[in-house]
Amino acid sequence: MASGGGLMFGDESLPRPWWPAARNGLRCRCPACGEGRLFTGFLKVVPSCAHCGEDLRAQRSDDLPPYIVITIVGHIVGGAILLAETYSELPLWMHAVVWPLLTIALCFALMQPVKGMVVAHQWALRMQGFGGHGFGGNGFDGHDPSEAPADRPPGASEHRP
Repeated sequence: MASGGGLMFGDESLPRPWWPAARNGLRCRCPACGEGRLFTGFLKVVPSCAHCGEDLRAQRSDDLPPYIVITIVGHIVGGAILLAETYSELPLWMHAVVWPLLTIALCFALMQPVKGMVVAHQWALRMQGFGGHGFGGNGFDGHDPSEAPADRPPGASEHRP
């Protein structure tokens, strides 16, 4: 049973508070307790929280965090380029150095917090197996595809025609 913001999450019918989970995700912390680390590497999510034990294997953020980061960075850098062109006369070499470096720095700075928020969003809405119904390995059948029975090769369907 995990806690967050003074609430206990043992009853699967109760909604999980979205904003505390999102805030914890932005801080790269466990969406349930806000204490444990969310990542083991730059973008690899921990299997479970070291502090509260919340199972985080079900997260399926896939390509959403890069899309969000590209949109945010594109607006920031695009606006900055327009402002720089409107109010100053920067030489071309400075544009060629400043804007790519700013773009790369912002992308690296925003990727972990955005992915943390996406994982927290999934957790708060009980998406992709976060609802207590087991690990939804591929998001469709509720089974982890890497755990195929010995008599069936990985990726083979257990339903026969």
